[in-house]
Amino acid sequence: MSSEEVEKFGTWLARQLRRTGVTQADFAARLDVTRAAVSAWVNHRAEPREEMKRKIATQLGTDPSALFNLSADVAVELPRGWQHRPGHNDGGREYGNAAAFAFDADLAGLAREATQNSLDERYDDNEPVRVHFTLHELTGEHLDAFQQAIQWNSLQAHFTEAAKADQKVSRSLRVSLSNLAETRSLVLLRVDDYNASGLTGSEYDDGRYAAVVRRQLDSHKHTGGQAGGSYGLGKATLWAASRFGMVFMNSTLSRPWEGRTERRVVGRLDLPWREVEGRPYAGPAWFGEPETETRYAGVSRSWWADERTLADLHLTRASSEPGTSFLVVGAHDASGFAETLEEMRNKLVRSLEDNFWAAMVGGRTAGPLLEAQVTTLRNGHVDKPDHRVDPRQRHPALTRALKSYLDEETVSELTTSDQVVKAEVPLTVPPLKGKGFRGKGITHDAVLLLTHTDEEDEPLNHVVLMRGNRMTITDHRPRELPLGASPFRAVLLAGAATRGKGEDIQLAEEFLRASEPPEHNKWDRTEELTSLYERGAQTRLREFRTGIDETVRRLVGRRESNTDEGPSSLLELLQLDGSGSPGNRRAPGTAAIDKAEARVDSTGAWNVRVTLKLPDAQDVWQLAPVAKFAVRSGGRPSVEWMSLSPVDSCRIEDGHVLVEPGVRAATFEGVTDPATHPVKGNLARLVVDLQKPRGGVA
Repeated sequence: MSSEEVEKFGTWLARQLRRTGVTQADFAARLDVTRAAVSAWVNHRAEPREEMKRKIATQLGTDPSALFNLSADVAVELPRGWQHRPGHNDGGREYGNAAAFAFDADLAGLAREATQNSLDERYDDNEPVRVHFTLHELTGEHLDAFQQAIQWNSLQAHFTEAAKADQKVSRSLRVSLSNLAETRSLVLLRVDDYNASGLTGSEYDDGRYAAVVRRQLDSHKHTGGQAGGSYGLGKATLWAASRFGMVFMNSTLSRPWEGRTERRVVGRLDLPWREVEGRPYAGPAWFGEPETETRYAGVSRSWWADERTLADLHLTRASSEPGTSFLVVGAHDASGFAETLEEMRNKLVRSLEDNFWAAMVGGRTAGPLLEAQVTTLRNGHVDKPDHRVDPRQRHPALTRALKSYLDEETVSELTTSDQVVKAEVPLTVPPLKGKGFRGKGITHDAVLLLTHTDEEDEPLNHVVLMRGNRMTITDHRPRELPLGASPFRAVLLAGAATRGKGEDIQLAEEFLRASEPPEHNKWDRTEELTSLYERGAQTRLREFRTGIDETVRRLVGRRESNTDEGPSSLLELLQLDGSGSPGNRRAPGTAAIDKAEARVDSTGAWNVRVTLKLPDAQDVWQLAPVAKFAVRSGGRPSVEWMSLSPVDSCRIEDGHVLVEPGVRAATFEGVTDPATHPVKGNLARLVVDLQKPRGGVA
């Protein structure tokens, strides 16, 4: 602990006098010193000698060591309870926390926002952040004991009055209270993070604690501009996931406050405006011990809890590592798609897998940023074994691609199907307004990684976009992919996710973060983007997306030798005719699917309609459509066409689609023959390859 982090003796002494209710004058009389001497100690003008400190310890009833290391308060048990914010004098009313409506109030959103916040507060850059989600159902005496620990009965009048209004939050609260009374079952969701900063800072001034517990729209991120969040809204998902708007917190601090770091505990309740026994209340309430400072009289503040209290609150942490445990009381999935404990567990796991697979990947040059697990309990007993989230299980191709990058094993051009190709995609970061510089801006080279995959790694042919701490921003589907291209997965790393150095990294992070809405799920026009950056910022984003599409088309349009799947001719991509010799360079034009529609009819046949987009050509386009089934395992068995029919600007001859020179778009339809299907049509995905027919068509 550095000298700056040690609490001053005067600050410590003043708090002990307030906690024990002793005035400076009374304390001076007990010590047989002048009141001026005590005042000098409290106001940091002087500090007593060691002999006097021992005398002070005796008067306070504490161990002398407490005065020398200032590591604990006097053992005075102050009464803990709920403090409700009084109603506004101007008659204003809030019937809910507006920040909670900025996101979908489901468990997937909570997992995404809470884990993003944990990553943003990573403490030791050499170790991963560890997050642990625990679902815990309480019934019977276990529920009774917990309700007693949080003084549930003292809230009954507030719950009853808050539930009376005909507003969204009040109606939901009314249903939740009724459900609890009928089932006598309560689900707790605890979100623990380790190797995170914890809720540091004072009770009321700027800091992580005040940003989470006391304030709205205060992001207070300290991650060198790499934060995933920036609006200060993400924490609201914790309260939104509670049927009662109630969350308790236990934090181990990375920097001491009041000379201590472990077991800083507080609760917060968000209710609509209500009137109880003739007194109006604004909304939030806090559970803690009474504040002893006069200027904050009547306020409940955090306290340093003992282990027994933490056990009663189900907030015991697994280690003394810095971080915070959030306990969501009455957890539920507001979407209605996850009602049972197992369904809730699965939804949390899926959200972690999809949003943070990249953060959980490590390599030789860098370890993982994150580890995650999910546990379910019933009345203190394990219901399902711990599920350690493994990104390889759901996203094997993406995991392989990123690991190859971290291991520096990527290639510049694919020659085999299991390789990972790396390419750069330029992003132009426009200048900020008012900086005295006008021009196009600074170029940042984002990194695109692409690898071929099988049908089980979905969604196929998408690019996952990310920056900063490698949280998924969105899945992007490139436009105008070449016909016949092998299925692929790809990831684009921008900003700090590239692990690069230089001014452009920070500038790209700030620019892309400004282009994200509160959900951080796309890069597009936002109010922050247009207010901070010179005109043309949205154009730069469009150029960036176009660059991603062009790079993907270039990479998947290259042939690779596939030693596992037969002759390369079976995978030949459709291209404009060249002279035919292997040594000749390919012609520059490539046909692409503009639109495809498909359905399985009552006979089990696949009915497809394909619209082609074609570049200008000198010769007739000759296409051989081949239908294949993408089954769960094995290769892609071909199936026969029952019929092929021209729809627009093409003709069908001998099972081939012919398009005349100069035609830029054509449409045909096909129906597969169910008698040739290896499985039922609705049990497989149809793949249509358009190949050059050997020998040509007259």
